[in-house]
Amino acid sequence: MLSSFKRLSVLPFLLAVTLLGGCSLFESTPTTVKPTVAPDRDMIGAIRAAGDREKSVIDVNPLRDPGVAALQDMAKNDEQAGRYADAAGKLDQALKLRPDSPDMLQDRAEVAIRLKDFATAERLAHQSWSLGPKLGPLCARNWQTIVEMRLQAGDAGGADTARKGVQECHKGGVSRY
Repeated sequence: MLSSFKRLSVLPFLLAVTLLGGCSLFESTPTTVKPTVAPDRDMIGAIRAAGDREKSVIDVNPLRDPGVAALQDMAKNDEQAGRYADAAGKLDQALKLRPDSPDMLQDRAEVAIRLKDFATAERLAHQSWSLGPKLGPLCARNWQTIVEMRLQAGDAGGADTARKGVQECHKGGVSRY
């Protein structure tokens, strides 16, 4: 009687092991999903490269207010250190002092991208462009920001239209012979 009891107590154990072993046969393989957009570092790099590449004869650089310039410099340091929320706060302070500053609006748009606030980034880039010179490096950065935001949103047509805006920022010089 004792040996039949041992056999019966082993049976549930063997059944459990068999069931658990069978589960591994049907284990699903993990799928990896590729992101549809490049990381924000690539977006910012593309935006700044568009401004660097733009060699128009027109390059408007506004005079800097010392108080606002200090906030801009601190924001730039915060951004370089990866403190994007702090950079945004300092640029917001500066924009309260100079709300119509196209270069600060563009800087704030780029920080908004780092914070993954894409709608704000696009809105600020449009605002910067409407207040800015519409030619030269700042114009190219504005339109490239819009290109990147349209790509991020999956709007290829909007990105193509914005690319034309980047090209229109160039003003060639007079040919001298």
